[in-house]
Amino acid sequence: MTPATALIPGLDGIVRQGDAVRGLEATRRIAELFFEDAARLRPEHVNLFDGLLMDLVPFADVPTRVDLSERLSRLVKVPRAVVGQLACDDEVMVAAPLLRRSPVLDDGELTNIARGKSQGHLLAIAERPQLAADTTDVLVRRGDRDVVRRTAANHGATFSDAGYSELVNRASFDGVLTLTVGKRGDLSDAHLKQLLTGSLDVIKRRLFDVVGSDKQARIRQAMAELADAASATASRRNFVPAQRTILSLYEADALDEAALLGFARDRKYEEVIAALAAMSGLKIATLDRLVAGDRHDPLLILGRVIGLDWSTVHALILLRLGPKRVPAQRDIDVIRVNYARLASSTAERVVAFWKTRH
Repeated sequence: MTPATALIPGLDGIVRQGDAVRGLEATRRIAELFFEDAARLRPEHVNLFDGLLMDLVPFADVPTRVDLSERLSRLVKVPRAVVGQLACDDEVMVAAPLLRRSPVLDDGELTNIARGKSQGHLLAIAERPQLAADTTDVLVRRGDRDVVRRTAANHGATFSDAGYSELVNRASFDGVLTLTVGKRGDLSDAHLKQLLTGSLDVIKRRLFDVVGSDKQARIRQAMAELADAASATASRRNFVPAQRTILSLYEADALDEAALLGFARDRKYEEVIAALAAMSGLKIATLDRLVAGDRHDPLLILGRVIGLDWSTVHALILLRLGPKRVPAQRDIDVIRVNYARLASSTAERVVAFWKTRH
């Protein structure tokens, strides 16, 4: 340990003076001294290196920090404070090796990093062999599409009930994620049913084909229960009072977008369908089938034809999903962009086809 301790007086001057060149060289020399004897160091010696490197790492350039992070990520006996410092580095290439595999980062540290760092940091965390529920809660809530997909595909990840619900909500806007979540062995029957509720028929069929026989039986059961529930709901719907309400608004010249938005926010499904029928010229039965179907696209098409603001279309999408399924903001942003790009001429052709077909 003499070589390391001999550097301490000089290091004080380097840190005080902010000498970047000497600081970088000192960082490399002390790091090499640590790695030469890492397996044999006693705890007090590891702590010595921790104190030395903590002050010097800010002087190191990115390649040096990347090398240090990569080598530390494979060790158990490490300077803990330096590991935490590098794992929080704003440069993803520096933090990623430690976030991806360091055994000394605990769940609390990972969760805190996930709360405040970039999507690149989150993606590295999602690749760890094991993930606690507190950490996956943050990854699913904050992560972009790639982060959420990687988290769902991680067989060592565990999810809280709330985290799983959020994961299923995200899957309703992502067919790849639906298949990934559907294949997980820890997917409960309740979440499986929720997953199937928001999926396209083609995704349901694909999921059925790629899972084992036990999961296929669960999918059949869930689909049967969903079909029974849909039939019961359809049989309970009575659009006559809603039609009377819409007719009264029409006669009072008050059937406008504000009225439709109010119905959507109040979750008055029958009134929304009746209003859309009056505004678009489509039959109520046709609209009921379209809006209650697997996709939100019909609402975008209707909104473009009628000339609705995004806020109204957004409210209609939330009504369609129901109070228990709240999409992530990133998914809503994608839908908003798609709505902005949808041409009126395209929407009008689709509505004309619906009128002819139905």
